Amino acid sequence: MHIGTRKIGPTEPPLVIAEIGINHGGDLAVAKEMVRLAALSGCECVKHQTHIVEDEMTEAAKSIFPPNAPISIWDVMQNCALSLEDEIALKEYTESLGLIYISTPFSRAAADFLESIDVPAYKIGSGEADNLPLIRHIAAKGKPVILSTGMQTIESIRQSVEILEQSGVDYALLECTNLYPSPPEIVSLKGVTELKKAFPKAVVGFSDHSIGPEMALASVALGASILERHYTDSRYRKGPDISCSMDPAELRFLIDRSREIHTALHNEKQRTGPEEDVYRFARASVVADKDLPAGHTITEADIWARRPGDGAIAGYDFDKVVGKTLMTAVVRNQQLTWQDFKD
Repeated sequence: MHIGTRKIGPTEPPLVIAEIGINHGGDLAVAKEMVRLAALSGCECVKHQTHIVEDEMTEAAKSIFPPNAPISIWDVMQNCALSLEDEIALKEYTESLGLIYISTPFSRAAADFLESIDVPAYKIGSGEADNLPLIRHIAAKGKPVILSTGMQTIESIRQSVEILEQSGVDYALLECTNLYPSPPEIVSLKGVTELKKAFPKAVVGFSDHSIGPEMALASVALGASILERHYTDSRYRKGPDISCSMDPAELRFLIDRSREIHTALHNEKQRTGPEEDVYRFARASVVADKDLPAGHTITEADIWARRPGDGAIAGYDFDKVVGKTLMTAVVRNQQLTWQDFKD
């Protein structure tokens, strides 16, 4: 899978997506500062949310209050959405710093707007993971799609995945839990492996709403190729997503540690070159455990294996020595050699 020139998949370091979302509170200057600090943290990709409220919701949303906000979901989005002109400016600023800019369209109009400003990929949030007409509308644009799968089961997202596969677009599926923040009691790391097994054509990742980096980092060890977390310039801001957002220092930590885990994940089980010096002293060699005369036939009680490992007979050859006859006398703790024995 590619987003722009960035290759994404199991052989590549995880793509960490810093989701600004609505944390800027509708203020372009704040949003730009968040992007600037993300770039300084080594981030490659920033994600926004594109809300055209009138096309996204009906009037009934004015009486729906989300669990992480004291006002209606309509008012949350109305208050926090950037104007379309401001979003264009944010995209231009993000790309001027060398970052990838993507966004989540929550409506058909939002998707069409993002297409008009030539975003390189689309993110579909968990709330829209089974919105088949919207997924079909977005997939028809022919660009890569990242689909979060929170609140869904493997079976309930099959239709959505089928749309993506039939459209021929590259796509990724992100395991996700939609509680802000998500306690470990309901986070599913197992979901990463289940998505990989159920949808082998998909790039699989993890969209994290827990507190701290532990869950996201653990997902890398399970094969997650994309990590998405809410992001803010300061944890002291107010907003429905701030409690599960990382700040620039945490973003840097997540990027660095996820790359280290990815590197270690692909190392074979073997003794490496740098370990050779350690192996020479840490390994045991077979030694006499007492003074023994020439002509003595070795029993288990006569020998032992002790450091260092520079002797001729390694500890793993201990059993091969038992039953052999000494040609010359040896003393306790003398490292034995094959020349000490009769053929």
